[in-house]
Amino acid sequence: MSSRSSRGGTRDGAGARFRHRVPPLALAATTALLAGCGLGPGTTPNGVRVEVTREFGAHTLSSLRAPKVRGQETVMSLLRRNLTVGTRYGGGFVQSIDGHSGGYQGGYPVDWFYYVNGVEASKGAAERDVHSGDRVWWDLHDWSQTDYIPAVVGSFPEPFLNGVEGLRLPVRVECAEPEGDACATVGARLRAAGVPAARAALGPAGVGPDSLRLLVGTWPQVHRELGVQNLAGGPAASGVYARVEQGGKAIALLDPQGQSVRTLTGSAGLIAATRYTGEEPEWIVTGTDSAGVDLAAHALAEATLHDRFAVALAPGGAALALPQPAP
Repeated sequence: MSSRSSRGGTRDGAGARFRHRVPPLALAATTALLAGCGLGPGTTPNGVRVEVTREFGAHTLSSLRAPKVRGQETVMSLLRRNLTVGTRYGGGFVQSIDGHSGGYQGGYPVDWFYYVNGVEASKGAAERDVHSGDRVWWDLHDWSQTDYIPAVVGSFPEPFLNGVEGLRLPVRVECAEPEGDACATVGARLRAAGVPAARAALGPAGVGPDSLRLLVGTWPQVHRELGVQNLAGGPAASGVYARVEQGGKAIALLDPQGQSVRTLTGSAGLIAATRYTGEEPEWIVTGTDSAGVDLAAHALAEATLHDRFAVALAPGGAALALPQPAP
């Protein structure tokens, strides 16, 4: 019934507007939550983390490494159990968390969106179960450019470590130069995080729909991949607040309104995640040249990516969060 639901409610169709229509099961779940109860005596998920931020992760509001968990939880019940939550539309839409509310800011619409293991959810928060190891991230941000950001990098090493919706998936590092330093670095970063990954040449051969891919190479080498092609259309197409320009020789960094605030040339890199229709999320580790790809590969670490939707690497290696602040 609903296709994109990361705003904590339900969304019908592929258009940009939410109708806030809450299905009966979500209403029933919400009624139980309002009574302070969980969903029943199911298995209690362990190792769960909850992150609450605003402005695309720029400001942390709450960071719960050991939130209170009771029995089987949904994303909504977990949130309500640990923080003060205001809802609308029968309780199926999150309006505020700890007093920080959606609405308009500076004339632009802002709302709460959530991601589990760095992946936009396909269900409303009252319908989405929490699994062991999940990293649940709520962010309050401007959606004037897009309300569809299919995947983000700020929960690394997720989704590679614990997977998507409780299912751990095979991980495949596909490189334009499989024996190159950047490819080896990406593989080493994953192994250090406890993630086994196959390494292969860039290309679709042998890749099933239930695999998580990291594509490694310069922009001219990776840009023909279907998911990567969306980056050329900016955030409305890919959910990534960057555009690769000049045939891959420059990376324009965008603000929340989609305006270019800085352009990186020389040896620059980019780490981003996106999703092609019907496929699992895929990550792109790319750059304007091989040195830029190396910068991006070495930045593939939790400390660098934490709470960031995407990251650009300036020549010299400085990590720049995307979107960039408006001037």
